[in-house]
Amino acid sequence: MRVFRSLMTPLALAALAGMLGACSNGGGSSSSNAAGTTVKIGIDLPTSGGDASVGLSTQQGALLAIEQAQKKGLPGGLGLAAYPLDDAVQGVHSPQQGVANVRTFASDDAVLAMIGPYNSNVAAAEIPVTNAAGLAQIGPSVVSDGLTMGDAAKMLRRANPTVNAFFRVCSTDSRQGSALAQFARKLNYKSVYIIDDNETYGLDLANRFEQDFKALGGSVLGHDHLAKNTQDFKALLIKVAGVKPDLVFYGGVTSTGGGLIRKQMFGTGLGKVPFMGGDGIADLATVAGKLSDGTYYTLAAPNAEKLPAAQTFVKDYVARYHTPIGPYSANAYAAAEVAINAVVLAAKADGNKLPTRAQVLAQVAKTDALATPIGPIGFDANGDVKNPVISLYGFKNGVPYFINQINLKT
Repeated sequence: MRVFRSLMTPLALAALAGMLGACSNGGGSSSSNAAGTTVKIGIDLPTSGGDASVGLSTQQGALLAIEQAQKKGLPGGLGLAAYPLDDAVQGVHSPQQGVANVRTFASDDAVLAMIGPYNSNVAAAEIPVTNAAGLAQIGPSVVSDGLTMGDAAKMLRRANPTVNAFFRVCSTDSRQGSALAQFARKLNYKSVYIIDDNETYGLDLANRFEQDFKALGGSVLGHDHLAKNTQDFKALLIKVAGVKPDLVFYGGVTSTGGGLIRKQMFGTGLGKVPFMGGDGIADLATVAGKLSDGTYYTLAAPNAEKLPAAQTFVKDYVARYHTPIGPYSANAYAAAEVAINAVVLAAKADGNKLPTRAQVLAQVAKTDALATPIGPIGFDANGDVKNPVISLYGFKNGVPYFINQINLKT
């Protein structure tokens, strides 16, 4: 049901670019308010290259929320503008570019909150910057546990150890890895070979899957880490085929090897072996096409198309962009709603004046039971959403199909 960038025609892409420019006001200026009375919300996502297949649809979710809020108006006649930037370099998400984008947001006093990024390693690079700037950052899809929990999260908050500026509306790697291990065992897969891309997200996901798969009685026949920019995986896959696993598990994203591994499995004796991973391979068909069939993956989000609370959002999104929603469109919409709600509450609390970043950040942290298309949103002390949902999908004829979803509580 989902449309990815590679399936769009050049004409459709041109129309999309025009729509994005129309609602984002380019570099973030407002068309109806003087300088100093416009609130900007930064959006940092990979919107070019291989990651654009999910980055653009995620960006569109946030843009829609901001556009609708613009039409309703903010207290005191304040303006509202989106400030979208691309963190992909040469077609792949870049932590360095993400940091550069966040520094751009931080240097603009009108930017009071930001949405993004899409990838956990980009988030790990960005969080120290938003922490130092006191800029509220809300992630729609970043799932690495270390972004919010434990010593790893503390290291990201060195500038202001007592301040948490990072929040997310999705679940975590550990919950995805556990759900995938349970799912694999329910499908009666007894042995697995694990491959990961050695990035923050992929390594965390693979390690948690391995831990839980073993705990559930499964056998791990091997676990390899990919070298960056590898394109030919045939030697590795021939080795994997030699141990005859029931399942190949991949921790990583399509652009860091997931898509090519699935394609090359068919020339190395693994074509009939199921493939499994997390939300990083939700766009697997953009590279593997119908060879994606036999693949299972999770999303750290509910299937918005199945949620009664999301039907208005889904209808509005399709009407605005003329495509089905993407895997994290609804999450990005919800993340933007959190930011906008915080701006509105902060402005009202200060006589309908332009709020400060500190005032907006305080209101984001207080978010509790905010109604959104993905359900009520509130955050725990770490900045994690209190009621995460994980969805399970498969591919048939190169098209994702929904299997089930699990409601969780922190």
